[in-house]
Amino acid sequence: MGGSTWEYVTPYRGSVEATLDALHEEVFQELYGDGAMFGSRAELYADEQYMAEAGTHSILDVRHVVATTEPPGMGSGADYGTLRPLAPERLVHHFGTERPTVEQYEAATARAHEALLRWTPGPDTTLNGEHTMRWTGRYVLLHTDGRPTHVGIFGSSGD
Repeated sequence: MGGSTWEYVTPYRGSVEATLDALHEEVFQELYGDGAMFGSRAELYADEQYMAEAGTHSILDVRHVVATTEPPGMGSGADYGTLRPLAPERLVHHFGTERPTVEQYEAATARAHEALLRWTPGPDTTLNGEHTMRWTGRYVLLHTDGRPTHVGIFGSSGD
């Protein structure tokens, strides 16, 4: 089927875990809310064959928040399905601050999309370059007046 990248900006709900759970429910309703394939997220996740072979090509493929900012280990089964924060120095690199706003995040994702259209050999220095392994994602806490108000999430799934 191929790989799919995905990205979301969603309201912060007090913790990244609670935010991910709420986003999971929103995306599940968008993709499967008619009940034709799965009646609940529990049913979706219980279908291990579907999740292993096809997946949802969405944030639903990433189920666990981890605290480490280290890149996931290629081939490490423990790292599949994880969502990890962008390191502080990488936040400064991309946004000029450790507390980016929604607008700064959206501008960085737009630059990353533009760079894909103008692909050149060499390392990807855009936000896309921060994501190194399929079936995983990264998140960025986004701020308004110094307080976290949203979370930017990006990653990919599929083969």
